[in-house]
Amino acid sequence: MKPVVVVTGMAREAQTVRAPGLVVIPGGGDAQGLARRLEAELPGARAVLSYGMGGALAPGLALGDWVIGTHLCGALATPCDPALMTLLAKALPAAHRGPVYADGTMIAKAADKAALHAAHGALAVDMESHIAARLAAAHGLPFAVVRCISDEAGHTLPPAIMCAMRPDGGLNGGAMALSILRQPGQIGGLVRMGRAMNRAMQSLREGGARIRDALQQK
Repeated sequence: MKPVVVVTGMAREAQTVRAPGLVVIPGGGDAQGLARRLEAELPGARAVLSYGMGGALAPGLALGDWVIGTHLCGALATPCDPALMTLLAKALPAAHRGPVYADGTMIAKAADKAALHAAHGALAVDMESHIAARLAAAHGLPFAVVRCISDEAGHTLPPAIMCAMRPDGGLNGGAMALSILRQPGQIGGLVRMGRAMNRAMQSLREGGARIRDALQQK
């Protein structure tokens, strides 16, 4: 059986869904590199899934909540595949459904999240889905997006988070340390963010296992 290609942001997200029959590609902050890796994998694939953490744009979404995209907006406007949405909904029956926004930008400020929600009605935002969707369409493959909330709509991210990802999806500790040295007042926010990420990662691991099983049975 042809594999499902799963696109994530961070390498630690990728680890929660790796399994036989799935090709998992962490995108990190390297859009061109992600596109090249996808181009190499998609000719032999049967579907593309954008998966991992996402920021909430809609008020009321809590840490660890799941969002299944009905369609993508932002850099690319496209509906998600109905069959994949149904499969994801069976794996995550409590998930919210609605638009997901992606344009490659990390949306850090609460005011910017509110503006995007008002303009597009999007529930969540991530940094990779538009690339995955564009290349899925180019290869005639079904596409879907599912994201676990790692920061709430009313929360502004500390500056160090903006430089936290290496191009390979790993953690850029050096860049984060430099950001903290320049703006030490963000330390409290980073501690809170770390606790929030740990809570969200637990939900991602649990949901990722259900998604992994569902994709392997498809």
